[in-house]
Amino acid sequence: MTKDELFDKVKGLLVSEFEVEESAITPSANLGDDLDLDSIDFIDLVVKMKDFVPGKIDPEIFKTVKTMQDVIDKLHPYVESVN
Repeated sequence: MTKDELFDKVKGLLVSEFEVEESAITPSANLGDDLDLDSIDFIDLVVKMKDFVPGKIDPEIFKTVKTMQDVIDKLHPYVESVN
């Protein structure tokens, strides 16, 4: 899965599960300030991503993410490792 495909999947989750406005979800969007997500939302997001991100996702990676691009950059190795 490419980073663009992963971005689209995460974006879809944010729209459908977290009711985030699709137009607000850009690579540079700040998760807290722009998308109004909090730490509980991050945990829920990780759980929901298990459908398309194989293996166990280390929740520690979310301690350093600030933007959507950070999320994709941190998750992509999990996806890439099985391709």
